[in-house]
Amino acid sequence: MSDYDFDVLVIGSGPGGYVAAIRAAQLGLKTACAESRETLGGTCLNVGCIPSKALLHSSHLYEEAHSGALAKFGVKIDGASLDLDAMHGQRLKAVKGLTGGIEFLFKKNKVEWLKGRAAFTGKDTVEVAGKTYRAKNIVIATGSSVTPLPGVTVDNEVIVDSTGALELAKVPGHMVVIGGGVIGLELGSVWRRLGAQVTVVEYLDQILPGMDGEVRKEAAKLFKKQGFDIKTSTKVTKVERKGDGAVLTVEPAAGGEAQTIEADVVLVAIGRRPNTDGLALDKAGLAVNQRGQIDIDHDFATAVPGIWAIGDVVPGPMLAHKAEDEGIAVAENIAGLTGIVNHDVIPSVVYTSPEIAGVGLTEEQAKERGEVKVGKFPMLANSRAKTIDDTAGFVKVIADAKSDRVLGVWIVASVAGTMIAQAAQAMEFGATSEDIAYTCHAHPTHPEALKEAAMAVQGLPIHI
Repeated sequence: MSDYDFDVLVIGSGPGGYVAAIRAAQLGLKTACAESRETLGGTCLNVGCIPSKALLHSSHLYEEAHSGALAKFGVKIDGASLDLDAMHGQRLKAVKGLTGGIEFLFKKNKVEWLKGRAAFTGKDTVEVAGKTYRAKNIVIATGSSVTPLPGVTVDNEVIVDSTGALELAKVPGHMVVIGGGVIGLELGSVWRRLGAQVTVVEYLDQILPGMDGEVRKEAAKLFKKQGFDIKTSTKVTKVERKGDGAVLTVEPAAGGEAQTIEADVVLVAIGRRPNTDGLALDKAGLAVNQRGQIDIDHDFATAVPGIWAIGDVVPGPMLAHKAEDEGIAVAENIAGLTGIVNHDVIPSVVYTSPEIAGVGLTEEQAKERGEVKVGKFPMLANSRAKTIDDTAGFVKVIADAKSDRVLGVWIVASVAGTMIAQAAQAMEFGATSEDIAYTCHAHPTHPEALKEAAMAVQGLPIHI
């Protein structure tokens, strides 16, 4: 009889954690998952990806109905009004359904849920809610949390983080978003559509850091057209609560005269940091690197045999789908199989309107490595987009000049998040731009723009 309580004990039930636990159980390993929340699913399902997409969808429908944008399609709506409580109700329904679904999957796959916060007491033991468990393999999948802005106190009433921004009881007159990244722009979009004036303050010279330069410029242009006030190269030096609102002090990032901005709500969205506090990693013989992450090898193993780590607590993009793939891979590695994640082909999506998506290298990164060919196709020339008056954005394909192998694809379009899947799959198989260009695409569809962008790499686009 084994001295271990479990073959695998996963700490954290976010996308990486619950997937790792389920896959380990499917492979015949006795598995448990420690989670301190009252519901499973981690940040993503509870206060991140899922509830934000629920509000983004609802707010988009409201804006279409309220603004009169549907009139050109022959749909006239008079007296459309906002029921914010009902909108929040839909958000909570989505969260409840999906978190409950994870609990069902745990039961179905015989994964034991250890309810409570886990902390190491040794290299193969953890304590959860006062009880000690010993496991042959321990997977750290504790995710990430909001990065605080030094000197700024989040009260989730007036000065909010991403969780607080999901739960505002009324539409603010003026929302200031500190940070022009994915989270700030998505949540800013929700409240702008519902009627708020939104100002985005970004320290860098462009929004959406890390994305293709041309995409960043196009996105800024589109957001400004929608009514966002975007202040780049600007730093926030102070945020003070003032009655029912707040006052921000800002100045040029390079230095200069300070100004103040009054806001009803301030959203602090400057990034996320790994959740390693409270794990007592030192008792397991582990330490974090300078970025607070846990270093791993190619197989997701840490420096301590039997301890593994995945998701937001390890280097790489903080994306739910990256964590899920790592969850499957780490479980397979523990089981003696070969689990691999190609970190060069991980798509990212910004769920604004239009959506923004990319996979692989930016044009700037690709040019640093060698000569490239670039093909670009505007959605304005796509028949489906033109037909439904949905023409914002473009598709961009970046290929190696000699081999024609696709190095990166960037899309700005209403369905960019869906379109990017084909690009990622093509790149996983080492496709060339010619492969995509000569793949038959159904007509009329938005993905025909990807085909045409690939044809543009060859210098042979048909519709431009």
